[in-house]
Amino acid sequence: MHFLGIDIGSSATKVVAVDDNGNIVAQSAALLGAGTRGVDDALSQLYKNSGLKQSDCKNIIATGYGRMNFEKASEQLSEIICHAKGVKKMLPSVRTIIDIGGQDSKAIQISDKGTIGQFAMNDKCAAGTGRFLDVMCRVVGIPIEEMGEVGKSAAKVLDISNTCAVFAESEVISKLAEGSAIPDLIAGIHTSVARRIAGLVMRIGVVPETALTGGVAKNDGIKEALSKELGVELLVPPNPQFTGALGAALFALERHPRI
Repeated sequence: MHFLGIDIGSSATKVVAVDDNGNIVAQSAALLGAGTRGVDDALSQLYKNSGLKQSDCKNIIATGYGRMNFEKASEQLSEIICHAKGVKKMLPSVRTIIDIGGQDSKAIQISDKGTIGQFAMNDKCAAGTGRFLDVMCRVVGIPIEEMGEVGKSAAKVLDISNTCAVFAESEVISKLAEGSAIPDLIAGIHTSVARRIAGLVMRIGVVPETALTGGVAKNDGIKEALSKELGVELLVPPNPQFTGALGAALFALERHPRI
């Protein structure tokens, strides 16, 4: 008997299964987001690798950018409440959540009981999102999973003054043509993203402890730059890209009718 949470993002789909006690029993991800076969791929992978049976799934809740397109879920819940639920499970002491997704970034305050306080979201501009980093990776020719490590060898942090992804791309191309070192550029890119996100976070204020979630949280360069901008230590939960799916799975457990 298990309960599923599915987080359908713009660039990836994450699935978490929990048992009757709310413990994670399996999780999987597909690098395909809303409008693709990402849900089917993530679910197939989860059942194949875990030994769980689809017939034993008692409830499914969907969240994320593409949640409304998944008709097999009993409910579709906002990523705000699902991220709060997932982080509360993983890091109970956290009061501020910063989630950097592929299409948007969010700052959320939660109480000691996990209820939502203030929150702010940037979903109108690519700056401060995973999409911005994807564009920058293509320009500098470094895989996104290597950016954090390459940035550590920077001799200096180059200023990337443009916050718009389109203009920032042109700016980075110009700096490359001038002979700027790639590690220095990457350090500048990390700082540019961190400043944009810090501005979003400061709209609601920072209440310790603070967690960084989303796939971008695995980039140490972003974590360090954002920590410096905010002046606080950032906690990163295990597998930070799964917090939304975990929260959805926990809601699926709680909202399943008990006989």
